[in-house]
Amino acid sequence: MERYHSAACLFMLAAAACMAGCLGHSRISYLSPQEAYDKGVAEYNRGRYDRAAQYFQGVFDFGRAVAVAADAQLMLARSYRANKEYIIAANEYSRFGDLYRTDPRIGDAEFERAMTQFEQSPQFELDQGPTERSIEQFNLFLQRYPAHDSVQAAARRVGELREKLAYKQFFNAQQYERRGLFEAAGLSYEVVFDKFPETPLADDALLGAIRSYISFSGQSIAQRQAERLQKAVDHYQRLIQIFPESEHTDAATELYQQAIARIEELARSVTTSSS
Repeated sequence: MERYHSAACLFMLAAAACMAGCLGHSRISYLSPQEAYDKGVAEYNRGRYDRAAQYFQGVFDFGRAVAVAADAQLMLARSYRANKEYIIAANEYSRFGDLYRTDPRIGDAEFERAMTQFEQSPQFELDQGPTERSIEQFNLFLQRYPAHDSVQAAARRVGELREKLAYKQFFNAQQYERRGLFEAAGLSYEVVFDKFPETPLADDALLGAIRSYISFSGQSIAQRQAERLQKAVDHYQRLIQIFPESEHTDAATELYQQAIARIEELARSVTTSSS
């Protein structure tokens, strides 16, 4: 029994020693703002971003007026971004802009802040709120810093994000069409072309609108069929004029011929009934 008790005591002592060692390892220490900053940079370079953030935050224990305060604030934001804590990172980038308005890196911070929104942008099937906010941030950056080194990168990001929004809208239009909601489908396809004409889906959207309005006319009363078929014809004209090399030209032409034939048939029936 005594032997068992001794063994248990030894185990508890070993566990306590291990815990103390672990706690000691996680504790940070610094005697000056420069030391806190330097240790933060070292941890950041090792990829230990959460620990780096602790050190950069520690700089502010000595006040916001110390020599490395601006450096620490920017690196704090970068640490959170590297650790994929994007909401916190965005707040820290904003704080950098608010506190250090004359710092020459303010444009860098604005671009990186926009990137935190970009990195939160989800797959196109999901809610695109972060995508829209990212576009707003990049556009604001482009307006404020037109000579910045990252202008071209920002413009590319905006293009990528707008293409994602186009896919989202196109996806919605396809869903409406599959469910037989052809008016909603036609309107949604129109939005893709009207709002995102520079994207690869623009001609696909016009083809979808042609198809949807022809189908919608078939669901309509006779008096409204011609105007809905005419919308299909109008979209066909846009397609062949704006995208003469589109791979959808043949399919669109076939649909156009169907629409014209139906419009002519409706016109004959009106003439016959009135005579």
